[in-house]
Amino acid sequence: MIYDHILVRYGELTLKGANRKTFVSQLRSNTKKALMPLQGYKVNANRDRMYIELEPDAPLDEMLDRLSGVFGIRSISPVLKIDKTLEAANQQAIAFAQNYAQGDSFKIEVKRSDKQFPMETFELQRDIGEAVLKNTSGIHVDVKHPDHTIKVEVRLDAIYVYDQIIEGAGGLPVGTGGKTLLMLSGGIDSPVAGMEVMRRGVTVEAIHFHSPPFTSDKAKEKVIELTRILAGRVGTIKLHIVPFTELQKQVNKVVHERYTMTSTRRMMMRVADKLVHRIGADAIVNGENLGQVASQTLKSMYAINHVTSTPVLRPLLTLDKEEIVKKAKAIGTYETSIQPFEDCCTIFTPKNPVTEPNFEKVEQYESGYDFEEMIDRAVDGVETLTITKDYQSDKDRETDALAEDLF
Repeated sequence: MIYDHILVRYGELTLKGANRKTFVSQLRSNTKKALMPLQGYKVNANRDRMYIELEPDAPLDEMLDRLSGVFGIRSISPVLKIDKTLEAANQQAIAFAQNYAQGDSFKIEVKRSDKQFPMETFELQRDIGEAVLKNTSGIHVDVKHPDHTIKVEVRLDAIYVYDQIIEGAGGLPVGTGGKTLLMLSGGIDSPVAGMEVMRRGVTVEAIHFHSPPFTSDKAKEKVIELTRILAGRVGTIKLHIVPFTELQKQVNKVVHERYTMTSTRRMMMRVADKLVHRIGADAIVNGENLGQVASQTLKSMYAINHVTSTPVLRPLLTLDKEEIVKKAKAIGTYETSIQPFEDCCTIFTPKNPVTEPNFEKVEQYESGYDFEEMIDRAVDGVETLTITKDYQSDKDRETDALAEDLF
């Protein structure tokens, strides 16, 4: 079947009132970003839904895959736009039904937005159903539990016919809920946290702490890949890579061993706090889960949070690990997250880290050295990458260039 349109149904934004136009405009922009650099389509959005007009050579399957991950879209359907006549509707419904397997059931579902159309909804359903039964064999009608539902929408401009509904990501369009800075470690939790806040319409930029030579380029590439997966939902994400070696080594020199994990997290938060203000973000996001590790107890969170007045969002705070893993698999980050490349949170890990750090004590340890200049150098040394779904790392580009030379 060669479709000529994709119907996009809105999600939560349909509940918006006077500002719905802003949400629709943002969703239209996000949709176009998600479809780049594909060709052969035109996006038309109105208050109630969006239609993407397709040229004959448009890559439909890839477009459907990309659109299904855009936040703010409830569902999508490949559709055919036909003349506003009963004959055209009959012909198209028959064409759909002829592809159904022997023994399958179907029903016709009509939505008549154009109340001036000469036939009532029930008449259309009955006549189209009869036409399908007369011109096919081996299938039957089941209005309660059909294998296939042929949907016919009679609108002002034309009739639209389809028999597939593909679930979308739901939520709100990214860009309507402010900006956050995601602390992206490379583990399972933080990419899921990023996806959760994006689903609420929040724009995300990511920060990653890189400590060469203790952390390898493989660990860096892993985080770039995670960012690329996240960017597939929104078009583009900026990834800020912080040179963290100097700070991490100094913490391990001056802070008591049991408190180095707490102090290291505080340094990360201080760097993130400065970067938040530079990029104009409103909050910091991390993947912390209450009680999961020593640095994620309430006492630890209190001691770590104390270095910033910026709100810290923890969307995974009360989830079980199994729930987080399930979400990671669903969004496609799990297999990348479990690759065995170390990050700076796993190096210099004390054998017996304090789980309920004394706030005054950690401040006392850190007071033995002025970290402010190191923190400023780390922020000034940030490497910022703009990541898209189709982003290629330097290594990937070198591999592609070598392959071209060979062939």
